[in-house]
Amino acid sequence: MDVVLRVVIFLIGLVVVVGTFLSAVSTFVLPRSARSQLNRILFGVLRRIFEKLMRFVKTYKQKDAIFAYYAPIGLMMLVPSWYMLMTVGYAAMYWALGVGDVYTDLRLSGSSLLTLGFATSDNILVNLLVFSEATLGLILVALLIAYLPTMYSAFSRREESVNLLEVRAGSPPSAVEMLLRFNRIHGLERLADYWSTWETWFAELEESHTTLPTLVFFRSPRGEQSWITAAGTVLDAAALTLSAVDVSYAPNAALCIRAGFLSLRKISDYFDITYPTDPHFPETPISISRDEFEAVLYRLQADGLPLKADFEQAWQDFAGWRVNYDHTLLALCTLVMAPPAFWSSDRAPSL
Repeated sequence: MDVVLRVVIFLIGLVVVVGTFLSAVSTFVLPRSARSQLNRILFGVLRRIFEKLMRFVKTYKQKDAIFAYYAPIGLMMLVPSWYMLMTVGYAAMYWALGVGDVYTDLRLSGSSLLTLGFATSDNILVNLLVFSEATLGLILVALLIAYLPTMYSAFSRREESVNLLEVRAGSPPSAVEMLLRFNRIHGLERLADYWSTWETWFAELEESHTTLPTLVFFRSPRGEQSWITAAGTVLDAAALTLSAVDVSYAPNAALCIRAGFLSLRKISDYFDITYPTDPHFPETPISISRDEFEAVLYRLQADGLPLKADFEQAWQDFAGWRVNYDHTLLALCTLVMAPPAFWSSDRAPSL
């Protein structure tokens, strides 16, 4: 009976160690979207703690200042969490091999994992486990060190476009302001190049924010900016251009919208956010009303933007584009606690 128990404990410890190592590999190394249940539990618990803390403050600025620490703290807690699990897993295997009591096993495991070397063993099999534990401990630290520059490089590329959008769309960004400024400064014909730039941005966003999901919660340096409200602004500007602005058909705008809603859907999939997979308006409603849409058209018209004469058809076309990203846009605004912005976080459900 004692032998069976020790075998079971050894296998449990081995599963804990292997599972923890695979969690690290999926987080730091695997070049594709892969879920780590351990990471989801850690970030989920931490999220609840931050939500309780934010209940004690009133203004968005104060909440933003608190929530800005959520992703960095969660990221820095990964390695200690893995180390704790590794320590317990190896300690279980040491106990199964008869190294000593629980305290002795934990002492040997901690000494080996942290490569302190103050606890040793004369058993060959135990020493092999000790060496493997020390190796994994060094690997975890090396992975984190290599991971941070990669993540911050992706963050920098994302934020560069977000910052540049302020020049064209204001702060907080607005699709209306973006079209008006393009009409005044660049000319609407220059929008074609801009859609291509953001099509590439959306493709990079999908890749980086599913393989490095912590990036989703990294907030912009300025509290009134956010990657998700920037995305909504560009998508709405493209939808307005295709549906209501009287210019030649812009295939780049359509491609930008498609790249955008596919990107938001892939990110939503990672966080188990449900959305209509094949939405059609009016069967699937959108969060913008007909009156809101027409108010925007009258403002654009008053400022000299050339619009199509048929507002009814423009509304149907706009809603047909917006329905593809409406649900995921609002859900991600809630997930990241995005700052107030026109036609996105201003109507997203609050935490």
